[in-house]
Amino acid sequence: MRYVRLDTAKPLSRIGLGTWQFGSREWGYGPDYERLAATIVRRAVELGVTFFDTAEIYGFGRSERLLGAALAADRDKVAIATKILPVLPVASVVQQRAVASAARLGVTGIDLYQVHKPNPAVSDHRTMRGMRALQDVGLVAEVGVSSYSLRRWQVAEAALGRRVLSNQVRYSMLDRKPEEDLLGYAEQAGRLVIAYSPLAQGFLSGRYDANHPPVGAIRRANPYFLPENLERGSALIETLRQVAAAHDATPSQIALAYVLRHPNVVAIPGASSVEQLERNAAAAEIDLTEDEYAALVNAARAFRPVTGLAAVPRLIRSRTRG
Repeated sequence: MRYVRLDTAKPLSRIGLGTWQFGSREWGYGPDYERLAATIVRRAVELGVTFFDTAEIYGFGRSERLLGAALAADRDKVAIATKILPVLPVASVVQQRAVASAARLGVTGIDLYQVHKPNPAVSDHRTMRGMRALQDVGLVAEVGVSSYSLRRWQVAEAALGRRVLSNQVRYSMLDRKPEEDLLGYAEQAGRLVIAYSPLAQGFLSGRYDANHPPVGAIRRANPYFLPENLERGSALIETLRQVAAAHDATPSQIALAYVLRHPNVVAIPGASSVEQLERNAAAAEIDLTEDEYAALVNAARAFRPVTGLAAVPRLIRSRTRG
């Protein structure tokens, strides 16, 4: 396993584990997944994974409880990140929600406490006042944000008066907006971009095509998995397979290596099995050549999915048929 070169209390593995699926039935992983989740977490620790991400909204607190229990014997070795649902993220609420998350996780301190989404009606000055108080009493080590623009990230940091270590954003070969400014800023300022959905919810795995669409409400609501988009993405998947063959790897591993090419990025794919977790962790060791990276960039740019308003009627038809 490789680790981010940042000054943090605990080393942060380049591949972490996202736990949205823990306690969340909408992924369609079945009733036995909760028991499997603990095994996945323990195997991740054995492989050197030190970064685990959850949120109070995942399974309405169930994800935090499952993750905390699974890490009970390893809390000193790993960094646990969670997020506050920013319905009313004023200082007092931020403090209350952090205490509740810590209790569910079974920890006396949260390694990284993140604002799950920017709130358009509540300024970061009010939110960060609560975060600063949590740091002052030692309940929170590092503060982060999620889905923030570069400008708002910087405003949040100015409001905190200390570094806002990270910004968790959707980043994959299909969602490359962070490359415009966030990645450069993170490298220049010694900050971290946490890439969620680095496999585009499995689109980049090559497991799905128009005749074999995914199950589960989350993926079925994602326009990338429309039959038309699965067909349009076939050339991109083929490029992933070609690069993967050169590394004796899988398309998913190459897609993870793509986002990890940038030094201040941690990727947090989920895992539906121990085997998938092991493959994800191994991707941290893959080094793409310049030619391979260029081929992936060109293939990603050539992919033109149907998204936005144009995808809505297609999604409705697709779900009706399902």
